[in-house]
Amino acid sequence: MSKQLLLRLKSALLILLNKRPFIGREAAVLPPLSEEELAEIKRFFPMPKFFIFGHARSGTTLLARLVRLHPQVHCNWQAHFFTRPPFLTALVEDPAVREWLGRRSNRWNGGHNLSTALLRVAADFILEREAVRLGKNIVGDKSPSSLVHGEAVQRAHLIYPDASLIYILRDGRDTVLSHRFQSFIDSIQHLSAQDLKLREEFARNPQPFLGGQKSVFTPSAFQRAVEEWIKNVEQTLALGRQLYGERFYVLRYEDLIADPWGEIQKVWRFLGAIEEAGLRESVELEVQANPDAEWQNQKASEIARALPKGKSEVWKQLLTPAEKEFFVKKAGYLLREWRYPLEG
Repeated sequence: MSKQLLLRLKSALLILLNKRPFIGREAAVLPPLSEEELAEIKRFFPMPKFFIFGHARSGTTLLARLVRLHPQVHCNWQAHFFTRPPFLTALVEDPAVREWLGRRSNRWNGGHNLSTALLRVAADFILEREAVRLGKNIVGDKSPSSLVHGEAVQRAHLIYPDASLIYILRDGRDTVLSHRFQSFIDSIQHLSAQDLKLREEFARNPQPFLGGQKSVFTPSAFQRAVEEWIKNVEQTLALGRQLYGERFYVLRYEDLIADPWGEIQKVWRFLGAIEEAGLRESVELEVQANPDAEWQNQKASEIARALPKGKSEVWKQLLTPAEKEFFVKKAGYLLREWRYPLEG
């Protein structure tokens, strides 16, 4: 039995047994929101909430830009309530703070620990204050979840068991490539000496890299990137389905690019937004815009100018034959499941 299959079976077993295989210790000790607390909070903050997750460079920002074109829906990004330390739970991470919120002599808490309710109210205020200013009544945040994978779903469900969760999936080969180039442009300070050398070589002569003769990855970096993509997809899908059920929605980035109007209408219906036929032109114009490409050109034109922009299946050109083979060996079952080609 393969290592990947064993990991999938272990994860599925933990979920079936209602365990928490990923969530951090400070979140695991928080009390779940009661139905009464949830009803009380909604009297103050009544807007339906949603969250957009996805591996970095999977199209989360494009999806957020499109979804907020609807006159009812607002979405902003990078709150990282549940997807990057310090998490929202850091507000009550100090045991003394949690003790104070649940102290028996505190007659304001009604005999219940208010830690989780306080976290929900804080996030609700951040989300709704901006939506109110814009005259919208459905609000959400998009934050890439590739640092903590399934843990992000668990953390979100602890505070927002009633929210909707959207997951955008992109061919992992394009995802890891785009993420790699993002690190070459935005995160030079985190690159190793080997990575910096590859970056310099690409800037000086990109053609061997663009043709798949030379890799932009070190072998270990490529292996890590593939394994992290697999974790993000497997854990998010498993926990999203198990915890959110019908309030969990998955779409492919490639479908959003191919038919933006049709796909974003499905997302709006999922969120409960009223049908708006007059938005098609706005959606098409937004898809054509590419603020990320403009930013990359300003930040590091020596890297960005050589890269294909807004295209799918770039991996066919840029990955080496060995990398293509490795990806299919490790993640071929996911590629098949989500209708991605194995060869290219």
